Amino acid sequence: MSSSTRLLSGAASNAPLAAVPVARFLTLDDIPALVALEAEKWTSEQVASGDEMAERIACHPDLSLGAFCPVTGKAMASLFMKPVVSSFWEHARDWRDCAMGATPLRTSSLFGISLSSTGPECVAAMFAFFWPHALAAGWRHVYLGSPIPGWRDWQARHPGRSVNEYVLSKGVRGLPIDPQLRYYAGRGFKEVVCIKRDYFPHAASRNVGVILRGTVPLSRWTPVWRGLKPANTRQFTQWFTPRLS
Repeated sequence: MSSSTRLLSGAASNAPLAAVPVARFLTLDDIPALVALEAEKWTSEQVASGDEMAERIACHPDLSLGAFCPVTGKAMASLFMKPVVSSFWEHARDWRDCAMGATPLRTSSLFGISLSSTGPECVAAMFAFFWPHALAAGWRHVYLGSPIPGWRDWQARHPGRSVNEYVLSKGVRGLPIDPQLRYYAGRGFKEVVCIKRDYFPHAASRNVGVILRGTVPLSRWTPVWRGLKPANTRQFTQWFTPRLS
């Protein structure tokens, strides 16, 4: 993908221009920028090291994505994925089990090891870039592990209520009441697969994690996409939807 700067004009003619994130596959040269992003978004207990990210890129370069500022080169988002069997979550106790499990020879499912971003537009750019490649490769489902940052405060206000009730509770427009689950639902990750205690260190979630599943858009027609070039497939995904569906 070209690294040339693409700009969106503001509402007024004299408004400042906002740089559109440039999404692409990651390389080992991106490690310093990715380390800075991790340090900005995660605690020392949660952050991935440069060596860990380098190993992820080396193992799955076609499943390691990033979004960058075209002006400064700053990493604005990253997503590391790996192939998994569709039932991986049944045997995993926590995030580490999900991330370190064996890689199957054949599968149509992916697990998002880590997703970091500075804004929703960066995540949208990564997925929009990835969908044509996902369709060509035959990927069908993407699983993500999510914290539930509203759980601790909600439990304090509703003693005796369960985490299952909280996760499945809906608010405005039928969206989850938890802000992180609501964010993911708006990007197509609407299906709650399971709830796991002691999933990942996250105080506001009381270390509870939720495994979510989304479907790659248009993936039901996998045989069609495998016969097209990614550029042609990208046109179809842009016409229909930039999100999971």
